[in-house]
Amino acid sequence: MKFFVGVTDNNWYNFLANIKPDEVNFWQPKGKQTFKAIGVNDLFLFKLHHPLNFIVGGGIFVRYVPLPISLAWEAFGNKNGTENYYSFRDTIYKYRKTDRKKDPDPVIGCIILTSPFFFNKNEWIAVPEDWSPNIVRGKTYDTNTVIGKKLYQQIQKRLNKNVSVNIVCENNMANRYGQKQVIYPRIGQGTFRVLVTEAYNRRCAITGEKTLPVLEAAHIKPYSQKGPHSITNGLLLRRDLHTLFDRGYITIDENLHIEVSKRIKEDYGNGREYYAYHGKKLATIPDTVFEKPDPKFLRWHNEHVFLG
Repeated sequence: MKFFVGVTDNNWYNFLANIKPDEVNFWQPKGKQTFKAIGVNDLFLFKLHHPLNFIVGGGIFVRYVPLPISLAWEAFGNKNGTENYYSFRDTIYKYRKTDRKKDPDPVIGCIILTSPFFFNKNEWIAVPEDWSPNIVRGKTYDTNTVIGKKLYQQIQKRLNKNVSVNIVCENNMANRYGQKQVIYPRIGQGTFRVLVTEAYNRRCAITGEKTLPVLEAAHIKPYSQKGPHSITNGLLLRRDLHTLFDRGYITIDENLHIEVSKRIKEDYGNGREYYAYHGKKLATIPDTVFEKPDPKFLRWHNEHVFLG
């Protein structure tokens, strides 16, 4: 088993260790470098900057994706490791050595982690003997090696002490998380938004619109009604269409055709733009069958939300 030890911004770590969120964005100031060191569900550990040469926590890797900072903030908010958007933006500019006039919405690399955990100071682990002070981003370890196995055992020992930490991945749809075959660990609202946005290639499912700031990840079956944070329960919609979908004026049938309710005209005396989509197939559909809308969620929306 491979796992990764990433060099962590100390302020980022301290902020998140204080609020203990359900997911975090371990961001990189530049979005050009990809992250392929480990796979989905693998362990990602936090190592503080020198001279604090300790491993202090970690999380479960879900996905790497480059995102403009505006979307990264909308998706994760203070789970990006700062109190507000402006401090987040200024931190990015400090690392990039630029400013908002030259780079109004820079793209950063987002390493999305779920089920993060943060060790008490007395549980911090000294870096392995093969750790080099020249390492900037991080280092991959493998449990098939002596050093990797030892470090992994130290992590597991600390996690076992804390029964509130659960890094076991789920793959049962009944548990409201993940998917049946493309398995993701337990994910939160921010991760859901990013995964849905990427599954739809950053285009509105109904219109094909690709202006990212006006696109939103919609739950087909709301989370409040026990709908899961899973891609198969998501649609990427333009903001106005998201509102109409949630209020029952628009739905999608099991064949992925759009239905527009006659109630738009009855209730508001308009709706010509929306009726133009009635009967058409979705303009954008995920590439893989495991990311397409689940018929059972579409049926639920038709039966319980759509106004007909």
